[in-house]
Amino acid sequence: MPSACDSPIEDIEDMVSFNDPTPHERQSSRKSIIPRSRKNKELLSNEELQADSLIPGTQKIWMKTWGCSHNNSDGEYMAGQLASSGYKMTEADLWLLNSCTVKNPAEDHFRNSIKKAQEQQKKVVVAGCVPQAQPRMDYLKGLSIIGVQQIDRVVEVVDEAVKGHSVRLLGQKKDGGRRLGGARLDLPKIRKNPLIEIISINTGCLNACTYCKTKHARGDLASYPIEELAERARQSFQEGVCEIWLTSEDTGAYGRDIGTDLPTLLWRLVEEIPEGAMLRLGMTNPPYILEHLEEMAKILNHPRVYAFLHVPVQSASDSVLMDMKREYCIDDFRRVVDFLKERVPGVTIATDIICGFPGETEEDFQATVDLVKCYRFPSLFINQFYPRPGTPAAKMEQVPAHVKKQRTKELSQLFHSYNPYDHKVGERQNVLVTEESFDAQYYVAHNKFYEQVLVPKRSEFKGKMIEVDIYEAGKHFLKGRPAEDSKPFTPSIAAPLEKGAVSGLMQVISHRHTHLKVSKSVAYAVCAHVCVCVNGYLLWFFKQ
Repeated sequence: MPSACDSPIEDIEDMVSFNDPTPHERQSSRKSIIPRSRKNKELLSNEELQADSLIPGTQKIWMKTWGCSHNNSDGEYMAGQLASSGYKMTEADLWLLNSCTVKNPAEDHFRNSIKKAQEQQKKVVVAGCVPQAQPRMDYLKGLSIIGVQQIDRVVEVVDEAVKGHSVRLLGQKKDGGRRLGGARLDLPKIRKNPLIEIISINTGCLNACTYCKTKHARGDLASYPIEELAERARQSFQEGVCEIWLTSEDTGAYGRDIGTDLPTLLWRLVEEIPEGAMLRLGMTNPPYILEHLEEMAKILNHPRVYAFLHVPVQSASDSVLMDMKREYCIDDFRRVVDFLKERVPGVTIATDIICGFPGETEEDFQATVDLVKCYRFPSLFINQFYPRPGTPAAKMEQVPAHVKKQRTKELSQLFHSYNPYDHKVGERQNVLVTEESFDAQYYVAHNKFYEQVLVPKRSEFKGKMIEVDIYEAGKHFLKGRPAEDSKPFTPSIAAPLEKGAVSGLMQVISHRHTHLKVSKSVAYAVCAHVCVCVNGYLLWFFKQ
């Protein structure tokens, strides 16, 4: 439900200048090159490259991402690699479309964007869950595809697409027969928000829900090692991040394939979080959180972890849950919610509900309505059921469209009938400011319970922990004014990167057939001078 404080997913575009000073490593034929000092040479940093338009790396790329935070993290990595290879992320010779397969409308937007690009004679590269799950769809014929486990090769695919070739990389990565997670975590990336790092802790899941198309794309569970995740978190904080989001198709299942578990990971990550910075846990399904409830309650009470958990219920009917193959009953869900509410005072539980799943009776639906009345979820994602091609649920007897629509409307009306935050007016809270509101009138902060708090738009607040007095409550947000005599606290241990800057564990100066890998400090020193790309080579001009 949109509100003034909702931050919609933006396009990853206009994020890197042509002469970005911190490009990163890519495959090349020459392993190193030492730049020479030059005196009294001037080359305008905004000079346009005069070259054959088919030389890869000289084009402009427009990128659009749909879907979940995992997909957005993939998009950030792809943008970072392309920018570090010389491509300019702006309106555009080539469109890179990163898709979502969860719902029909998301795929419709993706398909329409492909058609629009083709009408404008743009080259197209597609990525994400749609082409991974259904690469033979008619509207994908002739298009280059980047698989969800192949995002580390986005530059190769785009290079070939620029030349007019069609390339499809859809394979899965394995090590000794064990399926690996996605691409490496140390790839360069461009954060949509320089203050927020999105970390995918695993890909795929252990379920086989009958309505889910994402499983066809992301596959079975594959978790990243704990120390790799800790290193990514550490590097993020060194680049000025003050908030980390953990994401995956099911965070609760983390580690079951590598002999560990989610609480073990979370306690390790907490060690890396600076004072005042925060960690937000992503979606977890009920079955895999049940056995960790005690530890999860302790973690959610930690001062540097948001007391927030997204636990999709989908339906309050056991028969519907069985048809969905959700692998839990409604009492399991209630146990999770009741336990956390008791042990984590004020905890925010967000959930999802599907209206009109095949076979859902009026009695089934009313059980779901009663569940919402009971818990009055402050954050509720209501979805009308859409049969996804190739899923078992698409072959089941469907609930009539007008019934699905009516049930969705009824549940939405119930959700909007209560105000979950009215009792918080008058409270004094510490909030972390990380975003700008959709209407650009406020900054958006979050309190300990990840509730959105609108605060005055003052530059000194961005990226800071501030103390506010709550004076107004809306359906989806609170409003706070800075408390008297309080001073903003800076959680970041370094200045955040500029919007569009490329992040990476190792800074690398490179372009096409030359590269020089250097330490971060040396890279920053080099980039403090002038670094310009001409005809596929980098020219450095050092101050004397």
